[in-house]
Formats: sequence, C-alpha cells, structure tokens
Amino acid sequence: MSRFLALFFLMLMPLQAAAQDEEIVLGLSQNQVAITARFDGSDILLFGAVKRETPIPDDPLEVIVTVEGPSGPLLVRRKEQRFGIWINAASLEVDSAPVFYAVASSGPLSEVLERIENERYKITVDRAIQTVSRTVEFGNTKDFTKALIRIQQENNSYQLLENAVVVDQQTLFRTSIALPSNLTEGAYKARIFLTRDGSVISHFETTIDVRKVGLERFLYNLAQEHAPIYGVLSVVIAIVAGWGASAVFRLIRER
Repeated sequence: MSRFLALFFLMLMPLQAAAQDEEIVLGLSQNQVAITARFDGSDILLFGAVKRETPIPDDPLEVIVTVEGPSGPLLVRRKEQRFGIWINAASLEVDSAPVFYAVASSGPLSEVLERIENERYKITVDRAIQTVSRTVEFGNTKDFTKALIRIQQENNSYQLLENAVVVDQQTLFRTSIALPSNLTEGAYKARIFLTRDGSVISHFETTIDVRKVGLERFLYNLAQEHAPIYGVLSVVIAIVAGWGASAVFRLIRER
C-alpha cells in the first residue's frame, strides 16, 4: 500500500510542476485612486509579464483581467403599468452585487474561458452576483439579474471588454480599464487569469484602494460619524446660499 501511495505522488509531481510553470508578474499604473470634487473618472493601466522556466507551450496564451468594486445587498424592482401609471411591482433582493465590475479579455470570452472554469472562479459579472436571499412577488429571477446587469452597463458600472487585453509573444500583456466618476470608495479587487484551451493555468490577485480625500473626506466622515451636525450644517448652508442668491438678484433689479 505504501509503495502504491509513493508511486501515486510521484505521478502527481509533474502535474503540479506544470501547473506552476507559468506565473504572473503584475504592474499597475496606480494602486490608489483619490476621489475629489473634480473627479470625473480615472483610467487604470494593468500590465504584466508571464514568468516561466520552461519553453512556451504550443497552445496560445489568453489573458483575462477583472476589476471588482465593493459588494453589498441590493433590491431590484420591476415597474409595471397599472391604471395608466407606472408603479413598482415585483422586487428581488440580491445577497451581494458589486458596485463596479469590469471584465477585459484577449479574445471573446466564449473562446478563451471554459464554462466550468467560469463557475469555479466566478469571472463573468453574472457569476459575481451572488444568490438570491429573498424574493417578493417574483417570477423569473434570471430576468431581474439581467435587468440589474443591463442597468449597471448603461451607467458604465459593469463593463465587458472583449479583445481589450493585448498579449505580446505570449509573455507580455496590458489593458486599460476606465473607472467611472460615480465610484464608491473601498477596496477594488483586481484579478488576472492566464488560460490555455479555455482552462485557467495561473491567476493573481491584488487590490486598488479608492478613497475620498480633502473636503470630500471631511464631509463624508461628518455625515457618517456626526449625522445631526451634518444635517444642521446642510440646513445652514442652504439658508445662507438662498439668502445670498436673493441679495444678488435684489441688487441686480435695483440697478
């Protein structure tokens, strides 16, 4: 029995070594994004190389890059027209959905990624959205998920960027992902996958820190930690702004 186990592990050793033959060395144009009053979006350049100690295999190398924002529960509602007006009807509560999700690949996803690998690593956005926790008067839950993805795609929060990763000589790769202006602060997870024949042979993960800075950080902390003071301050600012605008118009009218 012991000889059989020893022979079994010896047979596994070449397979384990082959799985580690190609490793990812990643670079980022920036690993921190600062949200200011004038922030109108940012481009993140992800680039890297494949480190290997063996000859390049014959099968072409493909690269998939994902950038995922913070996740949280989300309620999706469906509007229906009743008695001539549009009202909220059925709704669906999702356990967790990312506020931002981008997938960039070196080719069509259907060609560079096997379905079973997508299920395993949850690469596409529909796999990143977690299971439904509670439903209210729902019909087909898939329709709600598709609607959520469509809405997020329209405001550029969910992005599918096929053929957007450039791979040079099966060794160097690069891509750029545009972050929208309505970013939610938090830790954004960047993942890189190397695939051959649709199978993931190596993957790497890092984080991009997105934070408000300056006056935006002060106001955000004030609203979160001292809500009554923030409310009073907002009312005072609104009154002062209204009085100032009224005074300006009065001066213009008198002239």
